[in-house]
Amino acid sequence: MDAAGELLNGFATALTPANLLWALLGVTLGTAVGVLPGIGPALTVALLLPVTFRLDPTSAFIMFAGIYYGGMYGGSTTSILLNTPGESASIITALEGNRMARRGRGAAALATAAIGSFVAGTLGTLALSFVAPGMVELALRFGPADYFALMVLAFTTVSAVLGSSAVRGLASLGLGLAIGLIGIDTQTGQARFTLGVPQLLDGIDVVIVVVGLFAVGETLHVASRLRHDTGQVNPVSGGLWLRRSDWARSWKPWLRGTALGFPLGALPAGGAEIPTFLSYATEKRLTKHPEEFGKGAIEGVAGPEAANNAAAAGTLVPLLTLGLPTSATAAIMLAAFQQYGLQPGPLLFERNASLVWGLIASLYIGNTMLLLLNLPLAGIWVRLLTIPRPYLYAGILVFATLGTYSINNSVVDLVVLYVVGLLGFAMRRAGMPLAPAVIGLILGPVAEQQLRRALAISSGDYSVLVTSPIAAVLLSIAALVVIVPAVARLRARRRAAQEETTAGA
Repeated sequence: MDAAGELLNGFATALTPANLLWALLGVTLGTAVGVLPGIGPALTVALLLPVTFRLDPTSAFIMFAGIYYGGMYGGSTTSILLNTPGESASIITALEGNRMARRGRGAAALATAAIGSFVAGTLGTLALSFVAPGMVELALRFGPADYFALMVLAFTTVSAVLGSSAVRGLASLGLGLAIGLIGIDTQTGQARFTLGVPQLLDGIDVVIVVVGLFAVGETLHVASRLRHDTGQVNPVSGGLWLRRSDWARSWKPWLRGTALGFPLGALPAGGAEIPTFLSYATEKRLTKHPEEFGKGAIEGVAGPEAANNAAAAGTLVPLLTLGLPTSATAAIMLAAFQQYGLQPGPLLFERNASLVWGLIASLYIGNTMLLLLNLPLAGIWVRLLTIPRPYLYAGILVFATLGTYSINNSVVDLVVLYVVGLLGFAMRRAGMPLAPAVIGLILGPVAEQQLRRALAISSGDYSVLVTSPIAAVLLSIAALVVIVPAVARLRARRRAAQEETTAGA
């Protein structure tokens, strides 16, 4: 059956009353957590993993996808009215959106962000519907060596792109890989890194690690900085709809942001940060009102917000077709797939077609729900910002603890949860990104399995890792991702040193 036929079947799944309710719950939760600073979709999905064990997988993923998209919508509210981006992808929105709010045009900024998110999310989901099957056909040609090379590419790109430096990203990746090795080696039967604790022989549950890093670690981080938080909320002011001039200045940035966001979001480690910055730079260069940039230009909100949501749709392409997460939220959704005993990839479309296409169809529905929730109810969402931080994060900590204990009713799990939480807190204080650790934890064992499989087929000949054309190309790209930035930084330092020498002479 072609993509259009499968999508129609997906709508039949997504439009059942139960799944519509899960979609509504997801987008509502996503919007709420997106509005609250520091609580993004990644943390919310992580918190819900322990309590969704017994939920139908299709319904669970419809809810998770709604949280993902809703978080992108809600993040713009915090950025515009509080000047506090909940995620790195919302930094650019805060740059111009908050200045619009200070000028009394907060409602217009929220409106162009919501409509742009709807346009980009819908177009991005449309692209996902027809690009994903083609990616599946390509993935079916991959052998063990090709999959191992793909994992290496994911490791290097995520570590190099996310975070303030490649070194910190690689260190985070190393921690994740080490945690992923805990337990019994399935090939040799040897215990690895268990420290003599019998409960660790089966390894550490991915859900516990994810909840510890994101929920417990974020709670401790916020508690340590609570006295330094002095953010002021700008009231929603101005008309509740866009003026004709606002529409004229917004629709092209919406389309350009979508064109940038989807393909870059689909790349390994593309994420939403790069397309939002590129969108802002593009709009600043093409605008007919350059004097407004830096003072509240509506194009500087419309374009990046569209890029942000289109990138979210693009992120689902490698996740569903190759099993590769390119953002923190996608990594946690991959953990959710594994929680249900599912492995994203080309076989997922064949064996669990109703789940995949029901999930994709729910994105169209969720986008419509989000537009209806965000435009008229912006003032209500803003009231969530008045919740005292101590109560909010205390509730998150209690929910994380109870959810983790409910998985196996084990005190050891709670000890692991808080040890990992302390590790997550330390990583935040050191400026280390969390996504590489989660991706290393999830993909590390898969990469090891594919490496061993490739070597077994070749009777231990390591040349099998580079003789495949696909593997050779992927490994070359991975090497360039690490080498090119390092060479560029070295040249910049030499140039700066030469300029200082010339100036001194």
